[in-house]
Amino acid sequence: MENNQRLTFGLIAIAVAALALASCATGSPPASESGVSAALPASGSGGSTPISHIVIIVQENRSFDDFFSTFPNADGTTQGLMKTSSGDQYVPLKEVDLNESCDFRHSYNQYTRDLDGGKMDGFNLEGGSGKCPGRALAPYQYVNPSEIAPYWDMAKQYVLADHLFQTQGSGSFTGHQDLIRGDTVINKNQTKSLVNIPTGAPWGCDAPHGTRTSLIVDVGSQVEFKKNKGPFPCLTYETLRDLLDAKYVSWKYYSPPVQGGPGAIWNAFDAIKAVRYGPEWGVNVTDSNTAIFSDITGGTLPNVSWVIPDRINSDHPASGSDTGPSWVASLVNAIGESSYWQTSAIIVVWDDWGGFYDHVPPTLQDKWGGLGFRVPAIVISPYAYGGTSTDPYVSHTPYEFGSILRFVEETFGLGSLGTTDQRATSLGNTLNFSGTPRPFSAIPSKYSRSFFEHQHPSGLPVDTE
Repeated sequence: MENNQRLTFGLIAIAVAALALASCATGSPPASESGVSAALPASGSGGSTPISHIVIIVQENRSFDDFFSTFPNADGTTQGLMKTSSGDQYVPLKEVDLNESCDFRHSYNQYTRDLDGGKMDGFNLEGGSGKCPGRALAPYQYVNPSEIAPYWDMAKQYVLADHLFQTQGSGSFTGHQDLIRGDTVINKNQTKSLVNIPTGAPWGCDAPHGTRTSLIVDVGSQVEFKKNKGPFPCLTYETLRDLLDAKYVSWKYYSPPVQGGPGAIWNAFDAIKAVRYGPEWGVNVTDSNTAIFSDITGGTLPNVSWVIPDRINSDHPASGSDTGPSWVASLVNAIGESSYWQTSAIIVVWDDWGGFYDHVPPTLQDKWGGLGFRVPAIVISPYAYGGTSTDPYVSHTPYEFGSILRFVEETFGLGSLGTTDQRATSLGNTLNFSGTPRPFSAIPSKYSRSFFEHQHPSGLPVDTE
């Protein structure tokens, strides 16, 4: 990739959308769901709602159209736009299995190529790895719904958000940072933001000496991409951890073990210096993602949790595994069948688009390389809006990763990090507390909780881009 790439971004004004909640948790949706990310009244503040446990389950590398292109009531498609020398052409999306062999590049350069100034026609120009016949057309796909039935079951019972966008057009390193921080801006003047992956792994303070990050630099009317010109990935900016600790709100980051021992854990907080070299490392940040099961059973589930899968349970393309949907279902069922159900909101989200086609352009463009592309998000709670299996409720409100942070901040009265959480619409507007909380109905899945509790960790990094 070239060392410098210029992309001129037009500023798109953020429209404010007023949303009115309906009368019961399973009743009608908000009266309006138009506009882009905007400030809303708090969905909860310091215990003013029944929610005292928020669980954020992070899966890997899928666009919205790749998983939900044919979902009822959703903004999906079964055809994609492809850029050719003779002009744009529409091609059908091919139905594939979850564990098909294609994997694609999904860094900032691929994002700008896919985006093509908002035309969304450059996905056939992707590069990648894995055994992938017909590579140019391979991103134009959708997964057979029967292969991801637990996700569809959750979405039909609760809330599927079909306009949630990544914070940045980048890969997993910044995606996971955005889910604890809201952006990756590293300087006081807010002109430099991390993008793509560091040059060495683990992606954090445990990286080899000399590891560098890449940057997007705001130079006024445009931004510049600076490959490998950023700092060592051991960062000092504030995250949700700082706000949670200040208010004595408990939290935990459940991350799988990775080969190389405790210092080689790949997770977002390995890149946060105050955590990696502080007393919370190994306590609030654990190298056992299955420890959440014992915490639920033992009554020690923290107020806020992030749950990161083992690579083989992550939905990552070309992983050769179909266990991801069952992994998430086992977590949802564990909470749903516990005493925590009536105080919980579970958010299932995918960290980036993975190079797969999506037809909806980002709702705004900012000076930090975002918004990125749509990824799926499902909100599960006894207070979530819901429809029926044939007429499910889909929220069309534009959200971003900052919407998740804002929901956490408002629920526990934390204040604001002052990142994208300020502009984002809170994901809390998918919940309605005026009705009777619904009882939990177990999510059927191919693999059981016991399967994951006894599964030997793969030792693989969650992602490589």
